[in-house]
Amino acid sequence: MTDSALPHCPPLEQALVRFVQDLRYEDLDAPAHAGVNRLMRDQLALQIGISQMPWSQQLLKYAAAQQRPGASRVAASGLTMSAQDAAFVNGSYGHGFEYDDAHGPSYSHPGSCVIPAALALGEELGATLEEVVTALVAGYEVYTRIGLLAAPDLLQRGFHPHCVLSSFGAAAVAAKLRRLDAETTLHALAIALSHTSGTTEYTSTGGSIKRIHAGIGTKSGMAAAEMARAGITGPRAFLSGNKGFFKTFLQRGPGDGAEARFAPGQPFQIATVWLKAYCACYCTHAYIDALRPFAARRTEIADVHLKITPHFNVVVGTANANAYTPRNIEHVQFSLPIQAAFALLGLGNGYPVHRDYLAGKVDMAPVIALARGIRITEEPALEKSHPGKFVADVTVAFQDGSSQHVFVADPIGTDTNPMPEQVQDAKFMELTEGVLGAGRARALLAALRAMDPAMKAADLTALCAAAQ
Repeated sequence: MTDSALPHCPPLEQALVRFVQDLRYEDLDAPAHAGVNRLMRDQLALQIGISQMPWSQQLLKYAAAQQRPGASRVAASGLTMSAQDAAFVNGSYGHGFEYDDAHGPSYSHPGSCVIPAALALGEELGATLEEVVTALVAGYEVYTRIGLLAAPDLLQRGFHPHCVLSSFGAAAVAAKLRRLDAETTLHALAIALSHTSGTTEYTSTGGSIKRIHAGIGTKSGMAAAEMARAGITGPRAFLSGNKGFFKTFLQRGPGDGAEARFAPGQPFQIATVWLKAYCACYCTHAYIDALRPFAARRTEIADVHLKITPHFNVVVGTANANAYTPRNIEHVQFSLPIQAAFALLGLGNGYPVHRDYLAGKVDMAPVIALARGIRITEEPALEKSHPGKFVADVTVAFQDGSSQHVFVADPIGTDTNPMPEQVQDAKFMELTEGVLGAGRARALLAALRAMDPAMKAADLTALCAAAQ
């Protein structure tokens, strides 16, 4: 493809479309394939396990009443829907309990967008995993590389990066699987701009709609591609125009040379997949890692001081109205002091304690009492010295006058401190075994580990269906 194929189109948009058009399965290197494999195992396990949450069941009831007929499966059920509707449900499941993957530098969760979109549409089209993987990588890279250009401003301004970026990612997935030409791909991505939205107010005042953000963005991006196929057009400078994405959402341009993000030879962002060891916002994870060893000395602690970057403070710190007084599960999962108290009390920060909270089985009085004694202060220098990192700066003072300072640069699950395979397998089984049964869960895990490129998408999604 040459630049002349897209007249009157700025360099950034040219480079983005060229990337989607030119990507081939053979271009994926070993780190990219490893990232895809980790991501697929994590995301499909989450779709299956989180399908049982109350808001997931409410969503399924809503979607079943609205859905259009189709051949794409809904995870952990026997239902089939149109690709857009199935991806809407599955993406919402995958993002539905603060346990899904993260792309740290863009502060987002691409897996619950690109995998539901690619599998649902791949199933509808009769695609192989080779085609599905190529499309989901195209979507992942579009999503994250736009996200890198928008970080950290998007998050700090109160937008939910995942909800905003998902429309672009899903549009790219659909464009790739549909084999759209360059002009139609441009319009698919441009139309996706008209769907981008979503803020992080849920971190302050709650709302299960946050759980649906992945589905909203994913379905919208897929719809954008279908509109483009029908001949509807979008703005050619949808990212870099004077009223495009960057100027409107961030009040700035994308930066000089932004098109280099999509130049040939750039490392694949999917190779850097982060997986969550804890069932809470990733902004809390380094602090959990730092504080867990102090649980054995909790009765000796006189003071806990947590330094936090300004944009993390927007999400999990004192900028949240209910950081110290949680009244619902969203408050709990987006509260640094509450997660710190869970760690110090030895309650854990994973799937069980948050399920127990939902069931009313956690005595929150001692948790809140401890949380109220945890000091949080903003430290802008942390962002400047560790850009794109989810760091923790922690000082614990003891009653005997001593203190200990802990700095965590790379929490467990990041690409530089990866989750061990046996830990990911344990997470997979924790999420799937109770829904699928042990045998079916192990069969799905084996198929995901093999990732046979000739396997049909439909044969993989069939393994995600609930036992009859």
